[in-house]
Order: sequence, then C-alpha cells, then structure tokens
Amino acid sequence: MSDWTEVKISVDAKDVDRAADIAMMVVPYGIYIEDYRDLEQQAWDIAHIDLIDEDLLKKDRSKAFVHVYIAPQENPLEAVAFLRERYTAEGIENEIDLSACKNEDWENNWKQYFHSIPVGKKLLIHPTWEEDYDSQGRVVLDIEPGLAFGSGSHETTRLCLAALENHVDESKELLDIGCGSGILSVAGLLLGAKSAVGVDIDALAVANARENAKTNGFDETKFKVFQGNLTDKVEGKFDIVVANIVADIIIMFCKDVGNFMKDGAVFITSGIIDTRENDVLAAFEKYGFEVIARHAEKGWVCFECLKK
Repeated sequence: MSDWTEVKISVDAKDVDRAADIAMMVVPYGIYIEDYRDLEQQAWDIAHIDLIDEDLLKKDRSKAFVHVYIAPQENPLEAVAFLRERYTAEGIENEIDLSACKNEDWENNWKQYFHSIPVGKKLLIHPTWEEDYDSQGRVVLDIEPGLAFGSGSHETTRLCLAALENHVDESKELLDIGCGSGILSVAGLLLGAKSAVGVDIDALAVANARENAKTNGFDETKFKVFQGNLTDKVEGKFDIVVANIVADIIIMFCKDVGNFMKDGAVFITSGIIDTRENDVLAAFEKYGFEVIARHAEKGWVCFECLKK
C-alpha cells in the first residue's frame, strides 16, 4: 500500500490559527500544529515540569508549522494549490514543503482512485486520463486538475456545480471568482451559458483554467480568464456570479459583488464550513442579499442568493 504524503506549512506564529483553519478545509480528519510560543507554560500545564529539552528551547518562536497528511488516493497537488491560493487571498505568508513518502510516483498515484463523478442532474466530471467510462447520458466535463484546485472531488465544488444547473441557460453570462481549474466556468459553458469570465490570484490556476476550457472546446471568445485579486480586473455585469472561496473572503466580497450583478442576477457561493455559516448569513443580510436556496454536504454549505 502506498504511503501518505506530508505537507508541512510554515507561517508566522501569529497566523497559525487562521492557517490551521484553512488547512482543515483540505483534510477535515485532522492536522498537527507546531507552535512554540508558549512552550514553557504548555510544558507546565500539561506535564507539570519546567525541565525542557534544549533542542526544543532553541526552536524559532516566531514561526509555527501546520502539518497536513494527504491520503494516497487524493491529489496532493490540488491540496497544495488550494492552500497556496487561500493563504495568498488571506494575506498569510507561507512556505509549503511537500514530502513524498516511499512511493516515488506519488504525483500520479492518486489518479487511479479518481474516476468519473456524476454531479447534480446533468453533469459528469470526467478525468482526462480515464479512457473507459459511461457518460450516463450526461453532459461530460473533461478535467485535468493539474496544479489548480477544482477536480470535482471536493464537496464545495460539487455543491456549486449542482447549484449552477438551476440557473444556467443560453442567455446567461457567468463570472467565476477564484476560478482555480476553471471547472465552474467550463461547466457553466457546457450547460449552455453564453460566456464566462474567470479570475484567480494564482498564475498556475489561470493557465490550468485556460487549458481545461480548451480541452472542452472553448476559446477566449467564450471564456476569458484573468490573474487578479477578486474583481480588481473585472468589468461589466453578469447574470451569475459564483465564488467557491473561504468564508472570510466571501464576507468581505459581499460589499462589492452587487456592482457586478445585473438585475435579477444570482450569487452562488461556497467554501463555507458550517461553523462559519452564521457569519456569512450576517454579511448577506448586511449587504442586501436574500438566500433563495441552501445546500450542504459533509459540513460544507453553499448558498444561492439574490440581491434585494
């Protein structure tokens, strides 16, 4: 059996709690944190000792580390891309060290577990390397996640994809904030959307999104993607705005998103862990959004909203 992959994230100690919360989005089954700021007090509180190993005392107290362990059947590249994008968006300086364990082919090992996934009522997410599959009469979205978040395997992505089905038709123009692999934009186009615009802060994600659009038959006349922070490079108004990002960014984004929505447009947002649901709902209320649908899966929440 293949070994797990360890991802070690170095951050400023003051940011470790936020960094750990984001890491939990990748692996909700557990993480390990190294934080030596209160080493002496912790040693006393836990073990009632004041004699501490000299090597521990030499640890850099200004840095903390979050350790994440990726199962063999999961994509470590996608996990790292997710972390980098979310940390950049949150302004958390970080260094990520990805240690492949014994299996030298860890980059491809997870692919044997990732098969075509039916999503909602209409879509089938199909990994490009899978040759033998049944479309089940669904619209097929060919995906190569590469170095960007968004393979369709994460609950937040599936929730957004299913919500999109409720609103896309040939007249709709779509804006995808934090587009990652471009999976939501490409899905919207395959479902019949008139056009899509994607934005991501990460250059690798932008390149991957363009490639995935091309794989599915869409050029820049149908799908434009920009490297940028939220909407700083976006112009115009849209019928559908989708954002699969973290709760804090969604809360901040609520103030401005209405400026990019046509009358009657829908705002679909996910990436919200259920413990932050009330905070997001408060932001919706503050900035004049009405929730018309709520979807949930394994502790993740997705909302469909209209501007009041």
